[in-house]
Amino acid sequence: MATLPTQTVTVDEQPGQPRPNYTPALLSLAVLYFMMGFITCLNDTLVPFFKKGFNLTYSQSSLVQFYFFLTYGIMSIPAGRIVERVGYKTGMVMGFAVAALGAVLFFPASGLHLYALFLAALFIIAIGIVILQVAANPYITILGPADTASSRLTLIQGVGSMGTTVAPLFGAYFILAPLEKAGESSDAVRYPYLGIAALLAFIALVVWQLKLPVIKASNDNTSAETTSGKSIFSFRNLKFGIWGLFCYVGAEVSIGTFLTNYIADTLRISENEANSYVAFYWGSMLVGRFIGAFLLKSIKASSMLAVCATLAITLVLVSINVSGHVAVWTMIAVGLCNSIMFAIIFSLSVQGLGTFTTQASGLLSTAIAGGAVVSFCQGLLIDHYTWSVAFLLPVVCYGYILFYGLNGYRSAVSD
Repeated sequence: MATLPTQTVTVDEQPGQPRPNYTPALLSLAVLYFMMGFITCLNDTLVPFFKKGFNLTYSQSSLVQFYFFLTYGIMSIPAGRIVERVGYKTGMVMGFAVAALGAVLFFPASGLHLYALFLAALFIIAIGIVILQVAANPYITILGPADTASSRLTLIQGVGSMGTTVAPLFGAYFILAPLEKAGESSDAVRYPYLGIAALLAFIALVVWQLKLPVIKASNDNTSAETTSGKSIFSFRNLKFGIWGLFCYVGAEVSIGTFLTNYIADTLRISENEANSYVAFYWGSMLVGRFIGAFLLKSIKASSMLAVCATLAITLVLVSINVSGHVAVWTMIAVGLCNSIMFAIIFSLSVQGLGTFTTQASGLLSTAIAGGAVVSFCQGLLIDHYTWSVAFLLPVVCYGYILFYGLNGYRSAVSD
């Protein structure tokens, strides 16, 4: 799941006041991350669902991901400005409300059976998700002691990974299973998304009632090197890092997008049965994050990135050159390699940027649009060629990430 980076913030507290109990707020954030992960990865179910329900090509069905992740490229920076104006808490409530509105639009889209209206609804949901992430992320760093902020972030993101794991199972049972009998219809998504809308609206009300601290953005002027007289685009590690993040999100999303159909074709089973396997792809990312957090204590981050990229390339190439369950499980195992890539690429990209860090964070956030571009391009390849040819595109993406882990992360060629 694509996650916008956490901003540096401070708490606007009155001196002498005791620090309140933030457990309810942290639990609410955990639910928030679960829902963001759940909604984002439910798109992987919608792709095969719409493909069959509207008799679409693979590239046409991939527009689900195209419009959803394109929103990150369009809205990341504007969302930050919106949250700065209305406040972080109000921004969270606004994000839930906008996402709920998009989910409600699934009802008329289903009744009219209009693919374009579904895409518009997904675009609105994505706007809400982006606003939510921009508004909610900073709370993780300040709802508790500063020295445990990293562990809180890992735990909360782990809950988000639980949402990505549950989503394919939910989609297989409530969305794809009814489609087996309904044929060219979109009725199966009507009530599941109404339920999601109701839950989002309920969470918005709960968050509105919470007493959360007032926080404000903080400029971090500390840096290992001087940034005076430099343009943000003069940092080599950032320039290559933006494309690295673009390639990573593109590869992760494109594999997840077409995994259901790939497994169905490979094992000759229904989309309903195949979609259950996708839970292992996203679930392996949950496992990989905890393993990676342990290994990164003793292994250089750039080296770990290079190793994971190499393994991902190997697994994809093996998958497209074999058959049966070996092909399926090697492709699923790529999720384990994906688990720590986003965090490493982001951290290496902003290393040494000093006062440019916040601006760089916004630029890196827009790179999440790679999920839109790469998945659509892979859909075109599947339409015109074969699965083997199409999955060479994620291999190219991981090849660039390998370059970044070996050399691109360096601030200068001589580093």
